[in-house]
Amino acid sequence: QVQLVESGGGSVQAGGSLRLSCANSGRTFSNRAMGWFRQAPGKEREFVAAISRSGVATDYADSVQGRFTISRDSAENTVYLEMNRLKPEDTAVYYCVGTSPLSGWGAVPREADEYAYWGQGTQVTVSS
Repeated sequence: QVQLVESGGGSVQAGGSLRLSCANSGRTFSNRAMGWFRQAPGKEREFVAAISRSGVATDYADSVQGRFTISRDSAENTVYLEMNRLKPEDTAVYYCVGTSPLSGWGAVPREADEYAYWGQGTQVTVSS
């Protein structure tokens, strides 16, 4: 059974930084691509970032490119999302996601239905 548990959310002023963490249970972490989605009140869920099972390939939404960085630590079975220069429009619940085991080393899925595992979400609030 795979469980994803996010932490690190909170409230910050515009221009500030936060780092989200996602702890993975289970023994197949290294076989899964990982990512982050977010959903703001009244808006649809959207892709934020993804990282391949190898950790070499990453992909970002245009809205966060250059401000957010996704990374993974295989020794800790943890995925991180470093968020800098935060804006009020980044306010949302952030969800950590993971695929089922993949054969390809470089896949970085952007579609929600490509991810089999979802965390419970962590709130990020950015005030102006």
